[in-house]
Formats: sequence, C-alpha cells, structure tokens
Amino acid sequence: MPELAEVEYHRKQWDSLVGQMVCDVHVNPRARIFREIDISLLVDSLRGARLKTSLRHGKRMRFDFAGDVYLGIQLGMTGAMRRLPQSQLSMLDRHDHLVLETAKDLFVFRDSRMFGLVRYAHDAESLSWWPDDKPDVGSSRYTFERMNAFLMRRQQSPIKNVLLDQEGFPGVGNWMADEICWRARIDPRMRCIQLSDAEREALFEAVREVAVDALRVIGKDYSTPPNDWLFTHRWKDGGNCPRPACKAAPLRREKIAGRTACYCPECQE
Repeated sequence: MPELAEVEYHRKQWDSLVGQMVCDVHVNPRARIFREIDISLLVDSLRGARLKTSLRHGKRMRFDFAGDVYLGIQLGMTGAMRRLPQSQLSMLDRHDHLVLETAKDLFVFRDSRMFGLVRYAHDAESLSWWPDDKPDVGSSRYTFERMNAFLMRRQQSPIKNVLLDQEGFPGVGNWMADEICWRARIDPRMRCIQLSDAEREALFEAVREVAVDALRVIGKDYSTPPNDWLFTHRWKDGGNCPRPACKAAPLRREKIAGRTACYCPECQE
C-alpha cells in the first residue's frame, strides 16, 4: 500500500499539468474508482479547465483547477500516476481508468485492482473529503501535544496499530510504522499506556524524522532508501538489524493485532 512518500512521488508526476488546459477527458465508466461520484459531472467540469496547483495530505492527493473544480485521488493498493506523450493515446489499456488529455500530454491514473478512489468537488464548500483540520505528520502543524493526545485516547492499543491509524498519523503505513518504532527503539507490541515520557518524545522525533527522510529519498524520485534504514532489511525473513550496536541481530517478524510487524528484539526491548 503506498504511503506518504510514495503518494508524494505520484502526485509530482502530474506537476507538468499545471497551467495546461484539459482538452478532453477519457474514463472507464465501469471502473470502481468512480464509485462515489457522478462521472458525467466530473468529465464536463474538467474538460476545458486548467490546473492551478496540487496538494498531498497523508495518502490523499488533490488537484485544484480554475473555476473551483477539485479532483481528489487515492491510489489504493495498485494505483499509479503517470505522464505520457499525447501520441500514446491509442496505446492505453483497460487499467488506465482516468486520462486527462492536453495538447501535448496525457495525464493518466492507472489502477489494476481498482482499490483506489476518485473524488470530485465543484466548489470549496464541497471539499468534505479533504482533511484540512488534520495536519500531515510531515507538517510543522503536527505537534507533540497533538500526537500525545491521540496516544492517550488509545492507551490499550499496541503502538504499531496506533501508528497505522490515519486519524492520528496521516500518511503512515506499515513500513513507516516499523521504521518509526525501530528508530525510537520502541517495541511495536507495547501498549500506549506503557510508554514513558521519554519514549513518547522519542516516538514523536522518529515520526517527524521518518516523514522528512521518506519525502526526501522516496518522494523525490522513488529512490531505494540506504542500507542504514530498517526499510531495506524488513521485507523478508532472515533480515538483520542494520544498527551497528546490534551486531546484525536477526530481525523478528510477527503479527500484531492482525498486521505484520518487523522489529529488532535487541534494540527494541
């Protein structure tokens, strides 16, 4: 499932649409990604519109067009954004469900399994699906006090599961949650009520650090993170902790409340 940085990378694939006019809109009307909107209204509103700017919040994207037209996209499990030359229009396939055509480019939303979602609003007052009141974990508005209050409301839940809750940690997914716990040296099985004040501070610093690092490395050009991250060692059994003090201690993988977690039993006691 794409997380904060992967979504940022895909958002930027449509950056060159800014200022261009949408000449035509091509959709697959049977695609489940349109399950919450009137497709004909979406197409009519986007045709002839120019993109002004785009935003990301957590795992969501928003594209603002002139004339108070707002397009929202969530990638789901297999969604992807791409830009192609206009000449490749005839080469698109059945998984390319939304295509914005300009004079020289095609801006494509592709989703093979169709767990993604397209939303639409015709004015700012209709943007109920855009969570402006919940700051992204990479934002300066995301504070320790906000995080700690969220932990206090979920005191009996394992910290790994709380980190995956988009209400409190927008954009954090499975690999980021593992990376955060590893950098903070916190056992992901611990319940929130067990965290000391120092551990809460360490958790907050790790949340902000992982968000910034992920946007810098993955969000920029989809680069693979360096070997001193847990990221590159957590994907399969047999990985070892990259922290030098752990001397390549074997990582442990197990289910925590239904979600697979990877952690180092040496430095995350």
